[in-house]
Amino acid sequence: MNSQFGLYSLWAYSSFIYMIKKISFFLFFLALGNAIAQPSYNFGDEKYRPNMGQSGKDVIWIPTGNELVTQMLKTANVGPADLVYDLGAGDGKIAIAAAKDFGARAVGIEYNADMAALGQRNAERAGVANRVKIIQGDIFKEDFSMATVVTLYLLPELNFQLRPTILKMKPGTRVVSHAFDMGDWQPDAEIDTPARGYFWVVPANVAGEWVLNSFDSQGATVLNLSQKFQYVGGNITLGKKTQPILNPKLMGDTLLFSYTDNDNNLRSVRLKFDDAKAKGEENSTYMVREFSGFRR
Repeated sequence: MNSQFGLYSLWAYSSFIYMIKKISFFLFFLALGNAIAQPSYNFGDEKYRPNMGQSGKDVIWIPTGNELVTQMLKTANVGPADLVYDLGAGDGKIAIAAAKDFGARAVGIEYNADMAALGQRNAERAGVANRVKIIQGDIFKEDFSMATVVTLYLLPELNFQLRPTILKMKPGTRVVSHAFDMGDWQPDAEIDTPARGYFWVVPANVAGEWVLNSFDSQGATVLNLSQKFQYVGGNITLGKKTQPILNPKLMGDTLLFSYTDNDNNLRSVRLKFDDAKAKGEENSTYMVREFSGFRR
């Protein structure tokens, strides 16, 4: 009897906590939607009218405000050459804006079939159906690896679950999120107005020991790199001299850093990575020298 009562109490408590979390998320998103001055109008069309705050698979639906949509796409430097994937596309507004205002191709992934169909009709009404597709699907199952830009408006735990997949995407892929970050993956930039947003560039995996060919005439050059997301440090060894690299900056597949040569002249290096290979150029006051490398 006591055991059954204990199990019932545990179930009741868990249910209560789940309900409180759902209510808290609803109130948060509702307040956030009001804070970004979402225009007041009737959503949807004669076939389907979603309600602000309605429940979805993992989140509730609060559309991103128009001004923030524009700011997110500008921050990601979206253009005609891009393929934008909007994860949790809702009524398609971000994908449509990417195509209509920035000339990109766009795909929205939306779990709710009625909402996805509405999004596609909205794309047709906006005159961009030839460049926008809103598909019904699960963001954790659909393949969005071809995207050059990924947009998000999800809960923190969903961002965190997606993070490993995003970090495996092509280096240089741009990611922009409304409201929520990616945990300890620090953003490359932040949006402060009209609401909070975060921007990242997917970094190449550059950690390890790199042998650089034709880099120094006095012997082999070895570059040892450590890495946490886009933050990189390390040492460069020229002949018998080892020194830390200076001011390293990794952006996508390209690493910039400086070092001092044997005559104490400051030299700058630009190194572009392609999996286990690299090509780069070294700049000094008098010359530019190209070189290649590999990870061993």
